[in-house]
Amino acid sequence: DTMLSTTITTPSAFVKPQAPRTRVKARADSTMAPPTTRVPPRNPEGAPTVVPQDLPSRPRRNRRSPTVRKAFRETILTPDNFIYPIFVHEGDENIPIGSMPGQDRLSFKNGMIKQVREARAAGVNQVVVFPKTPDNLKTACGKEAFNPNGLAQRSISLLKDTFPDLEVYTDVALDPYNTMGHDGMVRSDGVVMNDETVYYLCQQAVSQARAGADVISPSDMMDGRVGAIRQALDDEGFTNVAIMSYTAKYNSAYYGPFRDALASAPRPGSEDWKIPKDKAEYQMDPANYRECLREAALDEQEGADIMMVKPAGAYLDIIRALRDSTTLPISAYQVSGEYSMLKAAAAAGYLNE
Repeated sequence: DTMLSTTITTPSAFVKPQAPRTRVKARADSTMAPPTTRVPPRNPEGAPTVVPQDLPSRPRRNRRSPTVRKAFRETILTPDNFIYPIFVHEGDENIPIGSMPGQDRLSFKNGMIKQVREARAAGVNQVVVFPKTPDNLKTACGKEAFNPNGLAQRSISLLKDTFPDLEVYTDVALDPYNTMGHDGMVRSDGVVMNDETVYYLCQQAVSQARAGADVISPSDMMDGRVGAIRQALDDEGFTNVAIMSYTAKYNSAYYGPFRDALASAPRPGSEDWKIPKDKAEYQMDPANYRECLREAALDEQEGADIMMVKPAGAYLDIIRALRDSTTLPISAYQVSGEYSMLKAAAAAGYLNE
């Protein structure tokens, strides 16, 4: 997965029709130029000889060379813009993630630090931590999420101890810790409980901040969680810890490989305890565009510092909509399914990595 935040700029005015010009003839005399070794370019055989168009403005002049194109580039993407997702587990060895070629569950003790050091060498100094919780620690309420000595908390602390200037983002949701595989607690009738879940998400966020997290990232899509987390962090003195809200997180099959990595997919229910087969009850409907504006307005009002669109590639219109509706930074999450499709296409020779 690749997550990035970038700025898109739009011209502030339309282009007016070009007005006629007063023409002044100037003598073209090649002897008036200084001597040069440059060879004049040649036209291809058969090219017509034409009178130049009367164009005072030619946009191609600002695209004529790599140097000029770089100088005038409006949207710039560098390693500084990337946030590197890392999957960690308790073992001593890295474990390949079958559905995400080239990605591993990193050993908390060994592989994590090595991988982050390599990312920093490439200019990426931001990571987001996703823990693979052992099955024996999962419960229906997901209380392992705020265990002060949990895998996520220890990973955050170790990263900050090793790389003090590393910007560490965290994931706030209950699905990695929940036996039912949902971002919130599930009632027996299959309803995902909102306010009770938010109560635990606040405890999770505070525990991550205590471990050293720089940015809390609630991915759960519960109503009101940004404001509640902001209040909980402030009450504990973490006023400088930022919130990157998953503002427009759409219900998607693109998340499949990620759920493989953390073993966090929804579990089958039973007659006694119904479990929703997907997350449509709280994640956004892919058919809805305007709804993202409502979510964005609420998140900004509740104290979000950054707003995210997820998945990225299929929702460029949503990225644009949020960019136009707020002055907050917008991040976009290239999710596991998008990554795996690109890798599969490259493996088949359809793309050149």
